[in-house]
Amino acid sequence: MTLCSTWIWNIWNKVPSNIHVRAGQEQGLEFYVPATATIYKNQNQEKVSVDLNQELTFYGEAEDTYTMEVNLFGFIPFKQTAVSVIQEKKVIPIGEPVGIYVQTDGVLVIDTGSFLSENGEKVAPSKNVLLPGDYIYEVNKQNIESKEELMEIIGNCAGHSLKMGIRRKETNYEVQVEPLKDKKGEYKLGIWVRDNAQGIGTLTFADENGCFGALGHGINDVDTTNLMEMKVGGLYKADIISIAKGMKGNPGELTGVIAYSNRYKLGEIYQNTKEGVYGVLNTENIENRETSIPIALKQEIEKGEAKILCTISNEPELFDVEITDIHLENDNINRGLEITVIDERLLNVTGGIVQGMSGSPIIQDGKLVGAVTHVLVNDPTMGYGIFIENMLDAAG
Repeated sequence: MTLCSTWIWNIWNKVPSNIHVRAGQEQGLEFYVPATATIYKNQNQEKVSVDLNQELTFYGEAEDTYTMEVNLFGFIPFKQTAVSVIQEKKVIPIGEPVGIYVQTDGVLVIDTGSFLSENGEKVAPSKNVLLPGDYIYEVNKQNIESKEELMEIIGNCAGHSLKMGIRRKETNYEVQVEPLKDKKGEYKLGIWVRDNAQGIGTLTFADENGCFGALGHGINDVDTTNLMEMKVGGLYKADIISIAKGMKGNPGELTGVIAYSNRYKLGEIYQNTKEGVYGVLNTENIENRETSIPIALKQEIEKGEAKILCTISNEPELFDVEITDIHLENDNINRGLEITVIDERLLNVTGGIVQGMSGSPIIQDGKLVGAVTHVLVNDPTMGYGIFIENMLDAAG
């Protein structure tokens, strides 16, 4: 049973759930699995049956979307794949460090806890009412945008219960919490909250309109590990001042200075997704960039030599890496590519991939194939990357 399950799982991974092909170009797709597929635009139109144990040539004249229903051994329903015909896409690989600041959409509850009341009793007013990951967006019908606003309302509540509008896993609720006085006579709810996140990452790409993508993964809260729901965000100039070299069991880190002022603001962030952060650069920050290059679709990527574009001193440089594995279908969208750093210059300085390099463009044969996302803690020379087509899909 184990061998059979592994075999079926391998077949599942060989046929991705989403496939992109270029409009006006024949695209050879090689799956070589014991299955057939039926391709159609919608249920009422003509359908085409193909054998996935042989090379499949797909051609679409214009942008469109098709469905491919896969049947194992030709008769067992197996999975459904979306085939999208897209126009040729070119972007500008960047590879520069940036400071990232996002403000949460509401005040994020990190955790709840207890404190000693004015009578010396251990109390926990918010226990089982507020949960880690909740976003408080309203108190007594008043909109809340920062933890300072929340603290002020609690401090001035005079002991009255507070009706809170919260968002929990995309559903809004109204809860009621009664603040209690602590030993200092101040009203408290017994919650830890956060209203922003900031740090250093790498700008991956920009297009001719200045729309950018960065990081290759989302900004998650460090305590709840949930993807942060952002309201507004900004991209700022950052300069690398030191590098902690990565070692086995201890990932390295790029340390930089971020200029959080309008003078050094590079652009606005509008989306925080699991595939990265997205926004628009200021006009002056897209001018005079290097020439754009085409993207590589996931089925065009090959194991072997590639390069990553990253900054470890004054400007972005290309460093040699090897793509060691390609996962066309992966439960973790940020780990479609496995890479190993082989460039001695980079190994001598950073030990491989370090924190802060997330978003560094991965380039193969003159095409942008993806971005660095993670490092292996036990081997900093190795890491993961996300397919560029996944980043572009998330950008919309």
